[in-house]
This record gives sequence, C-alpha cells and structure tokens, in this order.
Amino acid sequence: MPAQLNHTIVHAKDKVASANFLSEILGLPKPKPFGPFMVVDAANGVSLDFISAEDHEIIVEHYAFLVSESEFDEIFGRITERKLDYWADPARRTKSQINHHDGGRGVYWLDPNGHMLEIITRPYGSGG
Repeated sequence: MPAQLNHTIVHAKDKVASANFLSEILGLPKPKPFGPFMVVDAANGVSLDFISAEDHEIIVEHYAFLVSESEFDEIFGRITERKLDYWADPARRTKSQINHHDGGRGVYWLDPNGHMLEIITRPYGSGG
C-alpha cells in the first residue's frame, strides 16, 4: 500500500478550544479525546490531533482543506458570521477577499493560535 497521511499534530494554547474552533468552522464532527490529544477527523480519514503546548512556543503552520462549492459557502458563512478576518492570499495582502485560482474559490483565515487555515474548491494546478 502506498503511504497515506494519517494524522498530524497541531500545537495549541488550548487544545479543546482550538479543536472545537476547527470542527465548528469546517462543519466536522465534534473533537474526541485520545491520550493527550483532542482529535478532529477530516472526511478523508486524516485527523488533526491538537495538543496543548503550554511550555512550548507555537510554530505557526498552514492547513488547507479541499471542499465542495456548497461546503465553501457554508464555511465562508461561518467565517463571516464570526467576523473573522480573511484574505485571498497567504501573505495577507488582499484582506476581505477570496481568490479564484484554477477556476475555483479559496480563502485564508487564522485560528486562535495563529495557524493559517485555508479552504479551496479546486486543487492548485488543476486548471479551470
């Protein structure tokens, strides 16, 4: 079997709040505890395992999620309902805009720890 990504660890100031934030924004099932982690399961079987990093500096990471057009509308609605800042680009130069790369839509926003989150409706390089 070829290698598949199974999970990644996400460092957070508050693992419960951070895991809840992600699952609520993306419309995923509620996080579940596993050992020292709060686990958010994505639809493709990959999980994001949040751990509290009280004694460590949080290194900001980027997490991108491929979603359908209707899911984009739902998630983007939750972003704007919460009055979260969002950008069309990861450098945060185009505030309050979305992008249309490859004929789809994409947007970036920050989680409570400063991690850059992104949703896209088409994989980069897929054309369109």
